[in-house]
Order: sequence, then structure tokens, then C-alpha cells
Amino acid sequence: MTGLYPSQHGVFNNVSNDQAIRIQLNPGIETFSESLADSGYQMYYAGKWHVSAVETPQSRGWTELYLKEQEIDNGKRRRSYQEMICESGTRSRKRGEILRPGWGSNILYGTSEKTYTELDDYECVHQAISQLDRLKDSEDPWCMYIGPNGPHDPFVIPEKYGSMYDPDLIQLPPNYHDDLQDKPRIYQRMRKVFSQFSEAEVKESIAHYWGYCTLIDDLFGEVLDALDRNGQMDHTWIVFVSDHGEHAGAHGLYCKGISMFDEGYRVPLIISSPKLVMNPGRIVEQFVTLMDISPTLIELTGAEPLSKTCGHSLIPFLSGKTPDNWRDSIYAQCNGTELYYTSRMVKTKKYKFVYNPTDFDELYDLESDPLEMHNIASFPDSKDVLKEMYSKMWEHAFQSEDTNFVKYYPVITGEYGPAIVNSKESRMKHKQM
Repeated sequence: MTGLYPSQHGVFNNVSNDQAIRIQLNPGIETFSESLADSGYQMYYAGKWHVSAVETPQSRGWTELYLKEQEIDNGKRRRSYQEMICESGTRSRKRGEILRPGWGSNILYGTSEKTYTELDDYECVHQAISQLDRLKDSEDPWCMYIGPNGPHDPFVIPEKYGSMYDPDLIQLPPNYHDDLQDKPRIYQRMRKVFSQFSEAEVKESIAHYWGYCTLIDDLFGEVLDALDRNGQMDHTWIVFVSDHGEHAGAHGLYCKGISMFDEGYRVPLIISSPKLVMNPGRIVEQFVTLMDISPTLIELTGAEPLSKTCGHSLIPFLSGKTPDNWRDSIYAQCNGTELYYTSRMVKTKKYKFVYNPTDFDELYDLESDPLEMHNIASFPDSKDVLKEMYSKMWEHAFQSEDTNFVKYYPVITGEYGPAIVNSKESRMKHKQM
């Protein structure tokens, strides 16, 4: 939406969380939707809204088609302590359920009593489709965001989709048996939450996750059908993307957040264009990020560029070109929850490095260990690589104005400080911060 890192726009966590420290964007932050609206685009929004708990989509130039306050938290509606206490008996755990003393229960997967057409996701998408039908003869340019909740956990879906994939034919993730002994202890504590599941339940959960993905694919197919039916397909750009991934049993984990494994951070991005995409079906191997979406849409529409962005337009890739000096690494920021765990990640084609100020750092050789099973950060032979990755991390931090690092020397835990960066320009930026 902003083309910026959280360290710049100010929202690190879900603004719907009762304990969220920051519930709105920093003052002066712009969004691509405002720029497109100012350029004459009709803007339509259908889906969950995690940009601000103070503003609405309308505040940022959108017309709201469907907006549902999300009350799902880790697989269940947020509950009071009193509700948790009432629920914390000694009953047996149900299949697909997480049951912990004093915390009540959470459903990870199961069968919904609702039919396909009764789902909130269906309502969200069909409100958008109804608007597409109304836009059939419109001569004004338009932009529409459609954001159903799925396939977010919990994977509670109609029986048709829950039984679509046979668990007996599903293999456990190849890194499922990672004991996490060489990784931050918080990962081990998170895995313990899901250790209640038998391997059969893990396979069932994956089957339900795949079923949920298929359900969303079907809904997306209905959007494409509407565009085709209304004669809009040949002059409509389509961007299909997700805000985060899902571990789905990888490393014995589920959901997302905290751990920076690829399953949680690497998301799909598909761009379809009626005119500009050369050799459609190509896979772009270069690193791209969600921040690239805003400048891409800005260039595509000819709208006024945002005054500040860390993203880059993807338009050259669509015509088969690779821009000069394209990024050779990506950077990710996590400030944990409101209670714990800050980390930063840098990834190149060969290595992934995760800086964990309160625990083990992580370094993975992605060529020999693509499943991120073996943390080599402490290996003597990795010293030079570790130093280089620290340097890249600090350089990204300078560029993204990421100042969320403790500078009080007794509690500094990083192996290498910001003065090791290779770029003189970055060192100058650091002096100014």
C-alpha cells in the first residue's frame, strides 16, 4: 500500500490486535490508492483492512464494497481471560484442535457447517463481482482490491474442500522432523504447541490447507469469469499476491510470524497483462518484494509517484528486461508481538541470515540446505559469510531507516556492528541517524 518498510510507515503488527502498540500509519505517509484516486481512478475495496485501526479504506481514497472486522486470532475469536478460564477444563482434545492448560482451545483445521456460498470469503468476492458487473460499460478507469481472508488459519472449510485431498497420499514436509536445536529457543517453544498433533493429523491439516487454497482459487476463477463475461479481460491488469505465507507443518510449525523461514515469508506474485507481458508464463528469478507493488501500479497508471518509497517498479520485467543494479538481496523486519521477539532477515541467492538479538543468529546455505535445516552461523568456516551478511543487514537498515536496534552497549548482542558496512554512502547515512 505504501511501498515502505514497517520502520518507515510505522505499523509493525496487526492493528486489530487489542495490544497493538501502533494502530495507524505514521503522519504524512502516502498510499498508492490516494495517488490513483487523485488521477481519476475509481477505487474499490473488498476485504480485511489492516492498514489502520483509526482510518478506513475511504480515508485512503477507496470506496468500500465489503469490509469485515477480523476477530480471528490464532484460530479462534479473541476471548477474554474469563472465557478462557471457563473453557480450561480437563476434557480430551479433539482432532485438529490445540488444547493447552489455562489457554483454552484453538481449532487449526476442521469442517465448516457453512456451504461454499455461505462463507464470508464468498460474500467478500461476490460483492466485488457485483461491482465488476456494474462497471461493465464504464469509461472511467478503475482499480479494485479483493482480499478474502483465506487461506489464513484456521483451515475450517466446507466438506467438499476438506475431503478434496487424501491425507494418506500426502507426504510430511521434508523439514518436518527438524528438531530446531540449533535455532532460537522460541522456535522450539512454538513447535511444542503443535507437538500435540500426530503425524496423521499433520497430513490432515495439510489436506485442509490445500483444500482452502483450492477454495480461494475457485473464488478467484469466478472473478476472472466475470471479467471475461463483461468483456473486461482484454484491458484489465491482474495482480495476484498474498500478504504472508503459512508454515503448514514445515519445521513442525504452523501459521506465520516470528520465525523467518521461507514458508512464512515467500509468497506468490502473479501479474497478468493484456498487452505488456512478453512471453507469458515466464518466472522472474530476481528478488521482488511486496513494496514493489505500489511503484508498479503508479507507473502502470501514470499516477503521481509517491514522495517516498523503498520499492521499485516491476514493469521492466514484464517486457523481458532486467533493470540495471537490481537488488541482489532482500530484507525483512519483524518486531515480534507486543510481548517479545524482534528479528531481522537478509536473503541472497545463496545465503539467508537472521539476526536474533535475544538468541541464536541463523545462517543457512540455501544451495546445499534449501529447507533451512542446518544453522551454520556458529561454524568457524562461516565467519566471513556471517560478517558479510551482517554488513548487508546494516546497509538495508540504513536504507529503510530501521533504527529499532538497541545502542546501549551492555545489551548489544550483534556479532558485528553497523560500522562494518561496505558502502561508504551507507556509512554516511548511519552517521546521520
